[in-house]
Amino acid sequence: MLREMRLGDAEALREINAEQLGYDVPLTVTVRQMKKLLKEPEKNFFLVYEDPTSKKAAGYVQAESYESIFSAMFNIMALAVSKHAEKRGIGKALMTGVEEEAKRRGISAIRLNSAEYRVEAHRFYERIGYHSDKMQKRFLKIL
Repeated sequence: MLREMRLGDAEALREINAEQLGYDVPLTVTVRQMKKLLKEPEKNFFLVYEDPTSKKAAGYVQAESYESIFSAMFNIMALAVSKHAEKRGIGKALMTGVEEEAKRRGISAIRLNSAEYRVEAHRFYERIGYHSDKMQKRFLKIL
């Protein structure tokens, strides 16, 4: 079942992020970030897939409103499904939910970045209608 994210999902989402995305951060960091981001629903959109048996979050997606002077899009910040819940259509359902919210908001495109080595994720995105439109390098400066 798809639903809005709640602070009570923090532990499950922290586990999913560590397991699937390699972001093994303390629960306190996850809770702090969730509290901050949930205060801005016009900028941040979250969906959680709740496992019907355990009632625990088994996957989630975060989209951020991305606007410039030439476009308005959703930028997918994270999409992750717990290993034990993979291959059940959860990722597709989450992305469909984001697409529906984008249409509701009048947003005409969704973009996302996926690391070069995440080949299986690339196949998933292509299967659900996304295409790679450019190659680029990411530059980062840690402050």
